[in-house]
Amino acid sequence: MLTSFGPEIWIADGPVVTGAAGFRFPTRMAAMRLASGGLFIWSPVALTPPLRQALSALGPVEAVIAPNGLHDGFVAEWAAAYPKALLHGAPGLAAAHPELSWAAPLGDAPDPAWAGEIDQVVIRGNRITTEVVFLHRASGTVIFTDLIQHMSPGWFRGWRAIVARLDLMAAPRPEVPRKFRLAFTDRRAARSAVRQVLAWEARAVLFAHGPPVTLDARATLRRIFAWLSP
Repeated sequence: MLTSFGPEIWIADGPVVTGAAGFRFPTRMAAMRLASGGLFIWSPVALTPPLRQALSALGPVEAVIAPNGLHDGFVAEWAAAYPKALLHGAPGLAAAHPELSWAAPLGDAPDPAWAGEIDQVVIRGNRITTEVVFLHRASGTVIFTDLIQHMSPGWFRGWRAIVARLDLMAAPRPEVPRKFRLAFTDRRAARSAVRQVLAWEARAVLFAHGPPVTLDARATLRRIFAWLSP
């Protein structure tokens, strides 16, 4: 269930979920072990017994992270399973799920629980979602959620395959889908956040929908966001 992705970081794929208009998406989460020994869980997937057992071998779950408003489907079951863990969400998620006990919303400054180990920046100004991007320092992994996608050939079929190709969800290389590009109403704010991401010492790029980038990570990020340049 968990695969090592670098020093103190593991990834796990979850079930396929169905979104708007019947588009099906794979799911992926990451677990990062902090200096405290606790686990920082990014974009949690369905919590199966094998996954829970694998996590228990790594350490206690300390923080559960919903990095944008589109990746909150499994948060409630994690909150119930790990009541001592702090639940952090992107701006706006606490209001969308008042039934859950949220810690402080994610901002541009890391929480003291992971400061110095995981950096973060909020990419604002998008009508679809506000996404928080992270840098896991020990592995040099930059972690996006939906703003970068790279669906495999043949994943979508029929008219959905055509839409996915035109949208750049299923482009030959990782891209920001066109729907997200068009949804940026404040490009100045987005450029400011992306500049911070491009300044990070990235050695890999991880995202929810597509294979990770493990070669030329910084150059890949510059190419992916070149369209955002003024």
